[in-house]
Amino acid sequence: MSSIKVNGKVLQTTQQTVQLVLQELGLNQGRYAVEINGALLPKSELATTPVVDAMVIEVVQAVGGG
Repeated sequence: MSSIKVNGKVLQTTQQTVQLVLQELGLNQGRYAVEINGALLPKSELATTPVVDAMVIEVVQAVGGG
């Protein structure tokens, strides 16, 4: 089990990839960007990026409007 921080909240997870963590938390809907430990991560790499202890994940959802 890994201890990670997602959008400022410390969580315990058994998920193996960042994509699975986002799916579990419902953060993979619509348009969004993901930052891992301060670096922007392309969506194409979410499924292959392993979750490691103390990882910091920030997810920003795009909101439409005018």
